[in-house]
Amino acid sequence: MGAKIDRMKGTAQQIEGKLTGDKVRMAQGTVTRTKAKIEGGVTRIAGKVKSGVRQAEAEIRRAGRARDR
Repeated sequence: MGAKIDRMKGTAQQIEGKLTGDKVRMAQGTVTRTKAKIEGGVTRIAGKVKSGVRQAEAEIRRAGRARDR
């Protein structure tokens, strides 16, 4: 959820910078949005890795049970 909030915050900073002509504020907004995109991507990748590990563990357990029969 933090990545979404940071994205919105970055967009607001960029808009504020455009309205006031403040290039530094626009740059801060860009940095905040980029950071949010990276965090969101890392979170999605971590979720996929965890899911893959769980599936692999389940397959190993199933193979062990089948072998024990």
